[in-house]
Amino acid sequence: MKKIIHQFAAAPRLPKQLFLVVLDALAFPVMLWLCYVIRLFDLGAQVIPGIHGGIALVSFIALLSLGLTGVYHFIVRTFNEVFIFKLAIAVFLTMASMYVLNVCTNAYIPMSIPFMFGFMMFAWVWISRAVIRFIIKVSFYAEMGRKRVAIFGAGDAGQQIAAALHRSDDHLPVFFIDDLVSLQGQMIGDLKVYSSQRALQRFKKDRIDEILLALPSVGRVRKTEIIQKFEPAHLKITELTGLTRLVDGEIQVSDIQEVDIIDLLGRDPVPPIAHLLAKNIQDKIVMVTGAGGSIGSELCRQIILNQPKMLVIYELTEFALYDIDKELRKTAQCEIIPILGTVQDQQKLERIIEQYHIQTVYHAAAYKHVPLVECNPIAGLKNNAIGTANSLNAAVKKGVETFVLISTDKAVRPTNVMGASKRMAELYCQAVAETQSQTQISIVRFGNVLGSSGSVVPLFKQQIAVGGPITVTHPDVTRYFMTIPEASQLVIQAGALGSGGDVFLLDMGEPVRIQDLARQMIALSGLKVREANTTDGDIEIAYSGLRPGEKLYEELLIDQDNTGYTEHTRILRSFEKHYPLQEIQSVFSRINQMTAVDHDVDWALSQLEYYVDGYTRSGEVRVN
Repeated sequence: MKKIIHQFAAAPRLPKQLFLVVLDALAFPVMLWLCYVIRLFDLGAQVIPGIHGGIALVSFIALLSLGLTGVYHFIVRTFNEVFIFKLAIAVFLTMASMYVLNVCTNAYIPMSIPFMFGFMMFAWVWISRAVIRFIIKVSFYAEMGRKRVAIFGAGDAGQQIAAALHRSDDHLPVFFIDDLVSLQGQMIGDLKVYSSQRALQRFKKDRIDEILLALPSVGRVRKTEIIQKFEPAHLKITELTGLTRLVDGEIQVSDIQEVDIIDLLGRDPVPPIAHLLAKNIQDKIVMVTGAGGSIGSELCRQIILNQPKMLVIYELTEFALYDIDKELRKTAQCEIIPILGTVQDQQKLERIIEQYHIQTVYHAAAYKHVPLVECNPIAGLKNNAIGTANSLNAAVKKGVETFVLISTDKAVRPTNVMGASKRMAELYCQAVAETQSQTQISIVRFGNVLGSSGSVVPLFKQQIAVGGPITVTHPDVTRYFMTIPEASQLVIQAGALGSGGDVFLLDMGEPVRIQDLARQMIALSGLKVREANTTDGDIEIAYSGLRPGEKLYEELLIDQDNTGYTEHTRILRSFEKHYPLQEIQSVFSRINQMTAVDHDVDWALSQLEYYVDGYTRSGEVRVN
């Protein structure tokens, strides 16, 4: 019944008008009979005797009067003064016509009959429309507060979700969308299947609130294609993860969540190579510096999956260490050793490595925020460059088997102190690798990771939540992106490929324009970009200008020609120039004794200009 009511409400105007005409045509003869019964007190009374087909004639006159006065234009939605006035005129015309019939024909129409019929006609038209309107409103009232959902994917997963949504109080499935031609136009359950193009035309008419993706195994590339199709609709796009669990009742409709922008950037991840993941971790004692950071914490998660004997987590920030320690202990099968400490304390690092017999070190501790390091160059150099040197010195001195430095694409021809400090750390690792073979030293360089602390994705989410604007530094600024889990897995595998002093590059795919990222996040939220000098749209994109030390474009290679492939399709090996260890050590030794005074900063920046290809100090460097 509800389906019929909804179909009536959604039908075009003409079928609705015809329905009301037919309804009235059935009611008016009954009302005429009732008038004669009441007037003559006779259930068998003849209706409008004296004229052939009188009952049909009067009914037709009543319908014609309603039509001519425009009563049928109102259908059931509007009851106002105009409707009452037009209905009154129609009733008057009908009554007048009945008096004319009585005078001009042999029809027997007592004087009271037109008044009785007129009253009944007015009451019928008014009450019938009111009842219809009430039924429709009650039907739709049951759906108030429920999000009207179009489900993309009419397969088994989509049908299971539709059934679950029907039983929920939060969502109402309206129709399916599927690109499979054989399904389009069919009714599955009580929902029709539309093509993507047809669905775009139906969204507004069917008052769709969001699109739900029922695609349990679709990749990032395909998901991106689907979402781009529906960008013109400006609807929120959601998905239900873990669809296979829906069948077992382990997952609830409340698990519906927004499509994460992280899933839409870059390429589909390549499955990791098992023996590379296990080589430096399985049954070994592993240490991660900067374990509480975005990369460090994910490295820890990936490490415990590969069954180390022990994991030592080394972190400067107390809360970050507490947080990752608590998380890891929930799933770890190995012993977790949390240690508060700084990488600028080489003696402590040596003691920890010796005490716990560390075999593999992943060095992730670093300052990474470009503008902040630009304002604090000595602090940045001490943490990023000197901290790396201390960690590596301790590892080599105490016989660590493998040392992996987590570097960045900002180390390639940097325009900022942060990138230059990371390049200095790379140069130190390369120089040490030339002097010894006991510890295998690798450097892994990659771009931005999505969702890390300080990255644009969480910042943009916050800005959208408060209504904007989204701040982008420059319309043309681009960055390489990778998800944190994928980056961490590749770091571990790259470390296993090293032979000593290797610089590994992770294939980051194509660079992403930050402006496009912002626009896509706005679209996924079901909102519209408010373009400059217009009032149309929801969220404005504001351009703030490049920050101190920031580049428009990032690079991964210093020398494009000296690059080779590895066993892993997403990991490249680069062969880059470096300097003798003694020369680099003398620079590092002096930097380690520096304070943030002008002449120290000036000397340090001059060394960066000399040793780091492409670096030129910015006039915006200042000391805080």
